[in-house]
Amino acid sequence: MSNTNENQGVAKNVINWFPGHMAKTKREINEKLNLIDIVYEVIDGRMPISSKIVDIDNLIKDKPKILVVTKMDLCDKEETNKILEQYKQKGYRVVPVNLNDGSNVPNLINETKDIMNSINKTRVNKGMKERAARVLIVGVPNVGKSTLINRLVGKKSAGVGNTPGVTKNLSWIRVNKDIELLDSPGILWPKMENQEVAHTLAALSSIKEEILNLDSIACFILKKLHELYPEKLIERYGLEEIDEDFIEAYETIARRRGALSKGGRIDYERVSDIIIRDLKNGYFGDITLDRLK
Repeated sequence: MSNTNENQGVAKNVINWFPGHMAKTKREINEKLNLIDIVYEVIDGRMPISSKIVDIDNLIKDKPKILVVTKMDLCDKEETNKILEQYKQKGYRVVPVNLNDGSNVPNLINETKDIMNSINKTRVNKGMKERAARVLIVGVPNVGKSTLINRLVGKKSAGVGNTPGVTKNLSWIRVNKDIELLDSPGILWPKMENQEVAHTLAALSSIKEEILNLDSIACFILKKLHELYPEKLIERYGLEEIDEDFIEAYETIARRRGALSKGGRIDYERVSDIIIRDLKNGYFGDITLDRLK
C-alpha cells in the first residue's frame, strides 16, 4: 500500500483532471449557445452537490435550466431529497429520474414543453415561427447522460459506459417532434480547490482511475462510509473502527475477502480495488456521500 496514512494519502494526493477535450467542449458550447433554448444539467443522486458543475452559470449564461437527477435508485433518498429541496427553494426546476425503468422521464418532457411554450409565445409575438425545443445536455463524466438520452429517445442512440469519457464530441439527437438534444462530453472544472468534492467524484467514477492514487481513494471511501454509514462497513467487511493509518482496517478486509498473498501477507492493492469496486457496483446499498453544511 503506497499511502496508508491519511495525512500522506487523502490529504496530499491532490486531484485535478481537466483534459483537453473538456476545454474544447466548453468552447464549443459557448459557440453554439445562441442555438440553445434549454439546458439539462445532469447530476448524480449519490453526490448531488459534488456532481454539480461549479461554473455552469458562467457557461450557459441565462438559459433556462432543468436539474435532472439520476441514480435515484442507488442513493439514500432521505439525504438526497434534503439537498434537492434546497435546490428547489433556490428556484431550480428539479426532476429526479430512474434510468433503470425510465420512471419520471415523462415529467422531464413535460417540464421541457412548459418552458418551451413560453419561449415560443415570445417568438410568435416577434413574428417568428414556433419550433422544437433545442436542449443542451451537460454534466460531469459518468452521471448517466447517455442513458438518459436513450430513455428519452426510446432506443439506444448514445454510447453508454461505466467509465468517464464515452462521449467525445457535441452531437445533435432528435428525441421527437418537440425536442432536439445537443449531447456533450462530460466536463469538470480546471482547478478543484475542494478536495472533498474531488475525492467524492473520484470515488463514484467521474474521474478516470488511471490518474488516481487508488489507495487514497479507497481510504477516502472507508473514512466517508465510517462517518456516514458505519453499519454498512460492519455488514460488508465486519469493520467496526477505522484506525489512523488504515492498516488494521485493510487487514480486516483482506482476511474477510481473501485478499492475501503467499505467506498470508495482505495484498494492499487488491484490498483498495475491492473497496472501490464494491462502491461502484452498489454493494454498500443506497448511499449519498454529500451532506448539506
